[in-house]
Amino acid sequence: MAILEAKNKQFLLDGTPIQLLSGAIHYFRVVPEYWEDRLLKLKACGFNTVETYVPWNLHEPQENVFNFEGLADLEKFIKLAGSLGLHVIVRPSPYICAEWEFGGLPAWLLQYSDMKLRCMDTMYLEKVDRYYDELIPRLTPLLSTNGGPILAVQIENEYGSYGNDTAYLTYLRDGLIRRGVDVLLFTSDGPEDGMLQGGTVPGTLATVNFGSKSEEAFEKFREYRADEPLFCMEYWNGWFDHWLKPHHTRDAGDVADVFDRMLRAGASVNFYMFHGGTNFGFYNGANYHDKYEATITSYDYDSPLSECGDETEKYRAVRSVIANYLGKAEEDFPAWPAPIAKKGYGPVALTEKADLLNHLPLLAEPVNRTFPEPMEKLGQNYGFIVYSTQISGPRTGEKLHLQDVHDRAQVFLDGVYQGTVERWDAHPLPLDIPAQGAKLDIVVENMGRVNYGPQLKDYKGITEGVRMNNQFLFDWTIYPLPLDNLEAVPFEPSTTEEEEEEGDRPAFYRGEFTVEEAGDTFVRLDGWAKGVVWINGFNLGRYWEKGPQRTLYLPAPLLKQGTNEIIVLELHHAEKAVIELTDTPDLG
Repeated sequence: MAILEAKNKQFLLDGTPIQLLSGAIHYFRVVPEYWEDRLLKLKACGFNTVETYVPWNLHEPQENVFNFEGLADLEKFIKLAGSLGLHVIVRPSPYICAEWEFGGLPAWLLQYSDMKLRCMDTMYLEKVDRYYDELIPRLTPLLSTNGGPILAVQIENEYGSYGNDTAYLTYLRDGLIRRGVDVLLFTSDGPEDGMLQGGTVPGTLATVNFGSKSEEAFEKFREYRADEPLFCMEYWNGWFDHWLKPHHTRDAGDVADVFDRMLRAGASVNFYMFHGGTNFGFYNGANYHDKYEATITSYDYDSPLSECGDETEKYRAVRSVIANYLGKAEEDFPAWPAPIAKKGYGPVALTEKADLLNHLPLLAEPVNRTFPEPMEKLGQNYGFIVYSTQISGPRTGEKLHLQDVHDRAQVFLDGVYQGTVERWDAHPLPLDIPAQGAKLDIVVENMGRVNYGPQLKDYKGITEGVRMNNQFLFDWTIYPLPLDNLEAVPFEPSTTEEEEEEGDRPAFYRGEFTVEEAGDTFVRLDGWAKGVVWINGFNLGRYWEKGPQRTLYLPAPLLKQGTNEIIVLELHHAEKAVIELTDTPDLG
């Protein structure tokens, strides 16, 4: 049994002063087969603690249906960290931000139109309580007070950046205590007056999050907490990327310098991130400041440990700081685990194809609605949704308006592509309707729900209706396409001629490749426009020619010896139905 306490401006572990050197590794962004590799590399860098968020939407994907297996096996990850000699900090807040879909909140909450999020709303708290009744008993045996590795647990997350409902924070804290969480509890917020006023709880440890100007940040913190230890709970040593923006990098020397100054100030530090990992599937989040911006598939974060687990210049600079600070030689640090092979399997031809619009009845259970409904009202969380209706004719010189499309819509008239409407660049589309009328199909992609800020309640699909000029269109057939199972896709052999004839239409492509010895590889999609990739049924994530990301990381454990299947949903067109498996990542 070990007890972490905060007393007289320092942390004590069983009465002995300790400085927590922590790194964030999210178990849900790393395939389980690589958890040990990443944790050992954290230790080899000189860290003594690992920190992780817990995303509610991963663990309760459908209301009252829970998942703690595979990528979601939180208990296994924590036990593994403890067995390797690492302390653990857990941040199980209902909301986590983390550039993760909806900030970790489950999309099914949006079925409840009147629910208010992240406050003392009775309906919201009922859902949180039921989830915590399932989650927290899994964590209590792993608390340090019960002989486990968990030293500290967070209540909510950067709440001062969102609200000031202290009663809500107190409710969550008391709920953790009532369920048996008797380790150190804390909050984390930006080092600003409003954030530290709205996000902290009297009598509960406060920590601060920042990427630079550590002296100023801790000085502001001291105005509010004179006697508590200094802890940068999120040291933003890198940053995440949005589609359509350049790849972020930060100088290793600058990162090391700020880290060194914090250590010499006696602060504990948690690197956010130490190892970023990957937003597999449809789990990337999005931001909304001036406009909507979706986060890319890679969560490399320019971290000390790269997306595929490689040592970087930043890793070496950070380890050097720790070595100098502790007065150790770097060879005294734990050993680096065995290297993971990278493989280039070369080009793979995708020889089978299935048009999406032609096969909608096979791929989805259609629903009829008077008005276009967003995904959440149909019980759908992720993926795509198609809206179909008939428009009467003739009409010339009229414009189609999609009111508040979330997030990207492709418009087809009698199967012919008319254009794309994007949430960040919404504009009406001119449409001419022939005398006999025409069928309108609108394919909408959910590119990830907003994970931070006032736009958090982010419904997906068409949220406010469709009209020609000022006339709203009614009587819709809607096809929800969560794409969580592709077995129904009716693939047929494809030809180059078909590519040219059909033009710009969403289609699935399928191919196979043989693996004799599995290694990490990277999927390159040069000549493809935008879409999603699956390997052996596992959703690797999204690609987009507009970048910055140019390859998708494919970890070796997702491959099998012998024949492997790759499926690509291409939303526009492929110059050539060939992808390449290369041994080199390219994040732009």
